[in-house]
Amino acid sequence: MAEKKITIYTDGAARGNPGPGGYGIVMMYGPHRKDLSEGYRLTTNNRMELLAVIKALESVKNPEIEIDLFTDSKYVVDAISKGWLNKWINTNFKGGKKNVDLWKRYYQLSKKFKIKFHWVKGHAENIYNNRCDQLATEAADGTKLKVDTQYELMNGEDNSLL
Repeated sequence: MAEKKITIYTDGAARGNPGPGGYGIVMMYGPHRKDLSEGYRLTTNNRMELLAVIKALESVKNPEIEIDLFTDSKYVVDAISKGWLNKWINTNFKGGKKNVDLWKRYYQLSKKFKIKFHWVKGHAENIYNNRCDQLATEAADGTKLKVDTQYELMNGEDNSLL
């Protein structure tokens, strides 16, 4: 019997950078598939790329199952696979690193899982990456956008609508 893994595809999008943004996720396990997405009123593309990974992992019910995670974000893949994130953690994100809140959230969450990251070319022929892109851009273009509170607070945006 073949070993089962959870396969996850993620993508993030922003209309302007910063601007309205969203993420898209396709999760598959055996015959099961789940698509997830959310939109935010003001954020960045890199935040949405990373948030997609976080939200996908938060949706995994069984941390014992290995995860193959596919993303077109070099920012995410390189930070993790090249050890940058560990250096950032060890130096308390010295030097003005961005998205510290999300990196810390990912780091704590990742300890529960065995994750193998795979980079895929964006906007190419991968149907799941393309579906994630569609989910992310539709979420960014939506009307019920959430507030990326940490981003807005860190960047001095007006939070009167919180």
